[in-house]
Amino acid sequence: MGTYIVMAGLAVVVGLIIYSMIKDKKSGKSSQCGGNCQSCGHCR
Repeated sequence: MGTYIVMAGLAVVVGLIIYSMIKDKKSGKSSQCGGNCQSCGHCR
């Protein structure tokens, strides 16, 4: 029973991480260059 609770918790955490990544990508907060846009050609 404890194993299922831990697995469910991990699934929720992974789901939230994926949701956050998709949300950031849609809003243009993608971290292709690590957030330092002066040294990156993608952001210019």
